[in-house]
Amino acid sequence: MKNIRFLILGFLLFLNCNSLFSQNKKDSIPQKAIMGVTDRFPITRLLNIEYQEQTPHNFSSQYPDSDLPNGRVERFSQFRISSNINFLKKKKWILGTTLNYNYNKIDYNFLDIESKSDFHYHFTSLNATYFSRLFKKTAVFSASTIIDGSDQHFERIKGMATGTLVLKANAKTKMILGVVLLVDPNALVPVFLTFGYEHKFNNGWIADIVLPKSVLMRKHVFTDGRISLGSTLEGTYFYVYDSQNSSKTYSFNQMEINSGLIYEHYLGNSFIITFRSGLKYVPISKITEKNSTLNDYIFKANPDASFYFNLGISFNPLQKKKK
Repeated sequence: MKNIRFLILGFLLFLNCNSLFSQNKKDSIPQKAIMGVTDRFPITRLLNIEYQEQTPHNFSSQYPDSDLPNGRVERFSQFRISSNINFLKKKKWILGTTLNYNYNKIDYNFLDIESKSDFHYHFTSLNATYFSRLFKKTAVFSASTIIDGSDQHFERIKGMATGTLVLKANAKTKMILGVVLLVDPNALVPVFLTFGYEHKFNNGWIADIVLPKSVLMRKHVFTDGRISLGSTLEGTYFYVYDSQNSSKTYSFNQMEINSGLIYEHYLGNSFIITFRSGLKYVPISKITEKNSTLNDYIFKANPDASFYFNLGISFNPLQKKKK
């Protein structure tokens, strides 16, 4: 999906309203959101670092009008670091930034040629969040300006806006409805609805659903751990340059559905370690010219499903261990 990484950023803003569910009504709304990230496993974290590897897998490929020989990915590794910082907090406003850097290393065999390539990608966003009331319910509105690029150039400026309404919030069930607008003429889906649902069962399991981002069943285990089973929508995006034509810039867009297990463990002193593993399915993997949509691709790959593992560590200084 085009702009999948910004779609995920939109969900981070969209999900900030989850912190409104369990706070005392006497607190101001922004203060509730700030306090919400002190949960043991917050949605957004000040600093997150992760490394991911995929097992070798084959892929078929094609140009728009013809099939190409099959190829094989021998290695696909990714290193990601991101930071979410709120630097201005008012009664009904929060102003912050998201910083993200990705390093992708791909070893593959295609057309009887073995190649090794690495790609750098980064984006920075300025995020504004406003808390209000709509239809006598809590509403959260956000807007972001996003600048992205590679190790060679800054490439594009994009925008995004979200609106979220808390439909239900009690001790066992939470429900939210939202809309995301991508201010980008090249986006495949410029406007879409989002829906969040969380329910705590009596046996300790929690249904945590955010459509279309994730469908998970969670449970706190041991003293400081949490296990999650289900699927999440993620993606890989970076720019590709034509060595024969410096004026040509291309975009690599890949939508990924990761199904399996997630284990998080609170280490103390504001640190959380995360392990994820399972099966990766790739429904969309295309290369397009930078200013073209996915429908106007120049290369399409259909990778086989593969196994992946991901190890990460995050730091959140507001984190306080529950007693």
